[in-house]
Amino acid sequence: MFPPDDAVTAVSGDCCCLDYGGSDANYHQRSDLHDCPHCRKSDPSSSRSYSYALCEANSDKLRRIIYATVKGFSIGAGLKGGLSLFSLLASFSRRRSSNSAKKSITRLNNAGIVLAIKETLRYGLFLGTFAGTFVSVDEIIAASGGHRRTASWRALVAGGIAGPSILLTGLDTQHSGLAIYILMRAAVLASRCGIKSKRFGQIFKPLTWSHGDIFLMCLSSSQILSAYILKQDSLAPSYKSFLNKHGGKHMAILQGVKDITSGIPFSNLEEIDKYYKERGVNVKLDPEMNIPCSIVHGNQSCGEHFITFLFEAYKRALPVYLPVYLVPALIVHRQGLLKRPFTILGKSGVGVARSSLFLSTYCSSAWLWTCILFRIFKRCNIPMVAMGTFPTGLALAIEKKSRRMEISLYCLARAIESFFTCMADVGCLPPSMNIKRTDVAIFSVSTAIIMHCYAQERDVFRSKYLNVLDWVFGVPPPSCYTPRYKHN
Repeated sequence: MFPPDDAVTAVSGDCCCLDYGGSDANYHQRSDLHDCPHCRKSDPSSSRSYSYALCEANSDKLRRIIYATVKGFSIGAGLKGGLSLFSLLASFSRRRSSNSAKKSITRLNNAGIVLAIKETLRYGLFLGTFAGTFVSVDEIIAASGGHRRTASWRALVAGGIAGPSILLTGLDTQHSGLAIYILMRAAVLASRCGIKSKRFGQIFKPLTWSHGDIFLMCLSSSQILSAYILKQDSLAPSYKSFLNKHGGKHMAILQGVKDITSGIPFSNLEEIDKYYKERGVNVKLDPEMNIPCSIVHGNQSCGEHFITFLFEAYKRALPVYLPVYLVPALIVHRQGLLKRPFTILGKSGVGVARSSLFLSTYCSSAWLWTCILFRIFKRCNIPMVAMGTFPTGLALAIEKKSRRMEISLYCLARAIESFFTCMADVGCLPPSMNIKRTDVAIFSVSTAIIMHCYAQERDVFRSKYLNVLDWVFGVPPPSCYTPRYKHN
């Protein structure tokens, strides 16, 4: 709700007793000052109008800041809490209730619950602070510099200032993967703006390739899966844990594959043999083997292993995607969920099944492609692993088209992080500069770009992301519209 026209004029300082002659500096007072309700200080009605307009404007600003903070907190806590909840439920379902281990398992579960609550609050505070800071800076700049005059750069500055709020997730917690991912998202938005541009449209034309997302996924898979087998230390701890879970192989098996790939003598064939015997499988492991198929899948053939691994991987993938689809459905489609719950939940169920099939196929085909390549060339080395994991990214074609770029950019961010870590470890890169939190700097630059695009180039966003941003920050008015100032 906006104040009356007279009140807006009084608040803006553009009194009707002033005639402007082309610029704000060139004006002269009219002779009938005594007829102007804003200049007659003795008139109590003008004082009331001014106070009403000022209070109304300040109330709108404060309300927007509070709403953005609360909504940002609810999204951060909801997403992180939902993921933590499903993770805890999955761990509960996997536990074994033997009397000897029950107490230790209960102790671990209690520690997991406490950690989940802390992480939920941290991410809620992070997104709540980010949203509140962005809106506060946006309102301060608009009030001091004018809404119309600052429209072209205000969101850019506010997004950059709000970026360091990521530190609330933990001062000692590095978020290089998240920062690079957000940077990739910002680059995509910037490229879409470039494609729209008449001046730079031809430069960005290659980015419109319809299968570019799958190519990026293949490229990322080559680095990520090679690192998973050969150098897990180059991966973020949380992502390494994710790969070890869905890769479906014991660490002894991975070590055996690493040994033969690196061309060094086996260091743990006895441990691998023990692992298979505990599962009732007798495997003959030849120390002089050239390809690691018997290490990877024992007595099974490559095709048989692919089928059995696919079903097991699908069961592991379901708990991952349940919160990914259900939590946003509760937040974004909260109103439609009451009117047509079966339609929305049905689409979410199909999405869970489809994405789970993608992840399970991705993990299964990783072992299949490498086995096929090893058997064709009768050898196993580092280049063969990199080539064999490249076509694994083709599994992304199973996913919905609108999600492919999002997934490929996330994996690309992880691949870039892993690649440069590997390069630094082997001495191919100079020592890093004394910037302790480059992740915060990258994240701040990225959020500045994203929020600028949100305010000025809204059509480059997908509708689902735009709906969430509008719900948190409110739909930004056009740059030519001045909500509280008559002359900017």
